[in-house]
Amino acid sequence: MVGLFIESIGIIAGTLGVLAWIPQLKEVWIMEKHEGISLSTLHLISTALLLWLIYGLMIMSIAIIISNLAALACILSVIIGVIRLREVEKDSQ
Repeated sequence: MVGLFIESIGIIAGTLGVLAWIPQLKEVWIMEKHEGISLSTLHLISTALLLWLIYGLMIMSIAIIISNLAALACILSVIIGVIRLREVEKDSQ
């Protein structure tokens, strides 16, 4: 019972962490804006999340695994969108 409660807290925290990426996704993919987005910061965050994912796999924590997979998917989507927008902008100059 205690383990389920702890995992529930992790799932809620992970969900909030993923929801926090929605404004960035909207900015890049819908508004098509990339100014002020640091790819090096996103790469560093991605590395940290990958390490958290490995940790989650090692301790078999479903909350850590799912939340980090979802957050990585969001960040990779932002990275791809920013690179795409910057290439289009570079080509049009």
